[in-house]
Formats: sequence, structure tokens, C-alpha cells
Amino acid sequence: MGILSISAKSSDLNSIRFKDKNGKVTEGGDYSYVPEGIGIGGGDYVEMDIDTETGQILNWKKLTDKQVTDAMKKCNE
Repeated sequence: MGILSISAKSSDLNSIRFKDKNGKVTEGGDYSYVPEGIGIGGGDYVEMDIDTETGQILNWKKLTDKQVTDAMKKCNE
């Protein structure tokens, strides 16, 4: 198994969109931060490790729709 590590500085320019299982869309706007606490980094940084054999993000934890939308709203405050 190979591990692809990604660390990217986004400079406060993120387009983040989440569509829940009911089709409701939450958008982070064009000038938002990376949401913290959902396993993709936080603030100005996108960070993750990917297993190249399975294509899965390592150490990814299941999230509820509420956790995602709350994190997105918080990063835009």
C-alpha cells in the first residue's frame, strides 16, 4: 500500500458545497475557510492521507450531516 499525503494552503479561497441525503445544499461561499473537525484539515489548509490501493482517505471517520453543516457554518463566521 502506498500513501499519498496532501497538504495544500488555500489562502482563504475555498468553494465548499455539501448536499445531504435529502438533497438540501449547504454552501461555504467562495471566500470561506476549510472546515475544521471533519477530517480534511482546517483553516487555510487542506490535509489528508490517501491509501493508493483502496482510494480511501486514511483515518476518515463517519460524519453526520449536522457535523458537516455545523463545521461549514462555523468556518464562515
